[in-house]
Amino acid sequence: MPSDLGPLSRDVIIVNELGLHARAAAKLAKLAQQAAGAVWLQAGSERVDAKQIIDILTLAAGKGTPLKVEMASAADIEILDRIVSLIGQGFGE
Repeated sequence: MPSDLGPLSRDVIIVNELGLHARAAAKLAKLAQQAAGAVWLQAGSERVDAKQIIDILTLAAGKGTPLKVEMASAADIEILDRIVSLIGQGFGE
């Protein structure tokens, strides 16, 4: 088995003016909760559970903050793509 079959991840940047605030975090967590496996968000050295709104808010990610979105399971690739799209579209704001 190849050793590169680790978690799936994508790098994104927060583009909306208000950053990753409570309403945006709720939208992101709702999507992440649809994943069968674990979902993480990472900003710098801090890594949090993307299924928990409170955890997401601890990142204090303002506009321009780079994030890494990671999925534990390849079966959740569609959810990963939807999360990346949500962030890229500024959470619909």
